[in-house]
Parts: sequence; C-alpha cells; structure tokens
Amino acid sequence: MGNGTKREEAALAGEDRELISRAKQDRQAFDALYEKYLKRVYTYIYYRVGDVEEAEDLTSNVFLQAFLHLGDYEYQGVSFSAWLLRIAHNMVANWYRDRQKRRTVDLEEWGELEAGGEQPEESMEREEERELVRWAVGCLPPEKQQALILRFAEDMKHKEIAEVMGKSPGAVKVLVHRSLLSVHWLLRGREGG
Repeated sequence: MGNGTKREEAALAGEDRELISRAKQDRQAFDALYEKYLKRVYTYIYYRVGDVEEAEDLTSNVFLQAFLHLGDYEYQGVSFSAWLLRIAHNMVANWYRDRQKRRTVDLEEWGELEAGGEQPEESMEREEERELVRWAVGCLPPEKQQALILRFAEDMKHKEIAEVMGKSPGAVKVLVHRSLLSVHWLLRGREGG
C-alpha cells in the first residue's frame, strides 16, 4: 500500500471522527454521516435481500440504530463505515431469521454490461449468464455471499471487508477465493461439467 493511500485513509478517518464528534453534540449533524454512507449501506443490503422495498426499510433501520447508538461508537481500529455495515449485517441476519426462507441474492446490477451495440441474441446470452451467476451466489452460505458482495458489488478491499466481517485480511482473501471457487464449481456442475 502506497503512502498516498495511507494518507487518504487517514484523512477519511479524521473526517469521519470530526463528523461523528459533531453528530454526538448536535444530532442534526448526523445528516452528513447519513448522506455520506447511505448508498454503501443500501447497496450492501439490497444485494443481500434482493428486494427494493425491504432494502429501503432495512437501510432506514440501520441508520436509526446508528443514530440511537452513536454515543457508543468510538474509533478503535474499526471505521465508521465498517461499524454501519456490521449493523446492516445484523439487520439482514435478523430479517432472514424472521422470515425463515432460503436466501436469494438479486445481483441485477452487479457486473451489468451495457447492451450498446449488441445483437438481441448476445444480450439474451449475457442475461442468462447473469442469472446463472445470481443462482450460484444465492446457493452459497451467507458468509460467502457477504464476502463476494462486499468485494465485487461494493468494490471493497480485503482490509475493508476484514473490518466489516471481523476477520483478518488474510482470512478474507482466502474466503473470497474459496467463494469464487464454489461459484465456479456450482456453475460447472449446472452446465454438466
């Protein structure tokens, strides 16, 4: 990791600490944190539950919990973003537990390709491929789904994912690799070898 990246991370952490400090004193200042992290939290939840309305409700609940417990947050090596995503992870886990249904992941926008100059047959083939990938990821255990979504849908680095999942970066790297292998084998099995 270069010095520029370390400086950028330190600047972001400092910016977050300042926003959090202000929000603890003036609850209206929480709006800045909400605006900054809304898209990331919503995207994470949407890819886990696959339903726009449910994702919106759960996202609202995440920020409500963060607002209510902001006084408990202290920076101790876990970024505010990771703290929010942990809350989101817990909300999603509870949502699934409450519904007692099989997890499905709608990755509609994940890796979506522009249809640009494609012929209709090519576009259909790409859609079929995306459906197969969605099916394979949906077959994985929740931890593997989470690792792949954070890595590829959220474009997070292994270190960031480690913060969210409470694992070491090395363990996350192995988990992502094994998850990709699982998707590969599921797809090969589905296609008949």
